[in-house]
Amino acid sequence: MDTEAQSQPGAGSLSWRLSSHPITLLTFLGFRISSVLVYFLGLWIIQSMIMIFIVTILLLAADFYYLKNIAGRRLVGLRWWNEIDPASGEAKWVFESSEPGTKVVNATDSRFFWLALYVQPVLWVVMAVLALVGLQFLWLPLVIIALVLTIMNTLAFSRCDKFSQASNLAGSAFGSTNLAGSIASNMMGRLFSRN
Repeated sequence: MDTEAQSQPGAGSLSWRLSSHPITLLTFLGFRISSVLVYFLGLWIIQSMIMIFIVTILLLAADFYYLKNIAGRRLVGLRWWNEIDPASGEAKWVFESSEPGTKVVNATDSRFFWLALYVQPVLWVVMAVLALVGLQFLWLPLVIIALVLTIMNTLAFSRCDKFSQASNLAGSAFGSTNLAGSIASNMMGRLFSRN
């Protein structure tokens, strides 16, 4: 019994079996890994630049959508989007986080999410450097598109997380059940959604 307890991974370990949403987690990781692998391995295996470009763009688009709308909300309780004010034409980022008492974020889901979120842009920067060093300038547009999509999601979720923490802190400082708590949470939400 003691050896069985030792062989079980602890909470927050990087084991997909501990995830609260294993299908969401595996799909998220699949999109994150597949776009880099198709690009990197496609350079040597597939000789068709057009095929690699199309498949990588499709995987990046699927990853961007899935991360922004599904994985972020289910794994860490965060979501973001961009709204355009029809009167002024000004773009505004909107951040959404689950209520503090309604969603318990699994430590394993959170570790996988944030690790994958920050590692992928680094991998695309490495791919950009390799393309420059190898004088493969035709691949740079694809790498730049990948960098823009992955960095945008990384920055947006980082700001969304800061918004969530600040909003929760403000709400708990004044008590979330009274009027002052909701005013403080709304003020913090407005502060971060305007930037």
